[in-house]
Amino acid sequence: MSRVVDKRGVLDAVTGAKLDLGCGSRKRGPDYIGIDLVDHEAVDIVGDVFDVLALVPDSSVSSVFSSHFMEHMEDIGKLIEELGRVIIAGGSLETVVPHFSNPYFYSDVTHRTAFGLYSMSYFAGHSPFKREVPLHARPPLFDLAAVNLIFKSPRPFYGRHVIHKLAQPIVNLSRATQEFYEEIVSPWLPCYELRFLMTRVERVSGDPAVRSEAPTR
Repeated sequence: MSRVVDKRGVLDAVTGAKLDLGCGSRKRGPDYIGIDLVDHEAVDIVGDVFDVLALVPDSSVSSVFSSHFMEHMEDIGKLIEELGRVIIAGGSLETVVPHFSNPYFYSDVTHRTAFGLYSMSYFAGHSPFKREVPLHARPPLFDLAAVNLIFKSPRPFYGRHVIHKLAQPIVNLSRATQEFYEEIVSPWLPCYELRFLMTRVERVSGDPAVRSEAPTR
């Protein structure tokens, strides 16, 4: 295990907390515990995400948020399973990631995993989409509550940004329009990012995220 630095002693009060994974220089809010491999002022715990989560007790975290973090991970299944362990039943997992059509995705050599509309459906017991995909987690730890395609362009491409923002409400009208966009339109009108909202399901016998004993520090 690599070194974990709990800068503000927040691990002792993690029960009921909200985590921001890969928060960088800015957390989602002051009520979140910021976790990052690189130390910034906003970071509360410095360390590898798996090493930090290993110190978090089962069913203790109310919600987890990440933005442009999961695409840097190679083993999404392992991360989902560990988050399923620490999040309470009914708790939320919200993540924002680049869409695979984002032309900047492939410019960043630290990106390891591409995401599309159905990516989190592979880890969810319930998905809102008509197209069904096989489960990569049995039993499933989460339900997929919502997926949104987010359109924008970075500075200084303001004209392109306006075009993308006009397209966003049309594409997100329904699951059918989202699926049509990704299959037919995405090569011509790239999407910037995806927002997934998942809910931790009630724990059942055989749940792989349930441990026989709490992790020790």
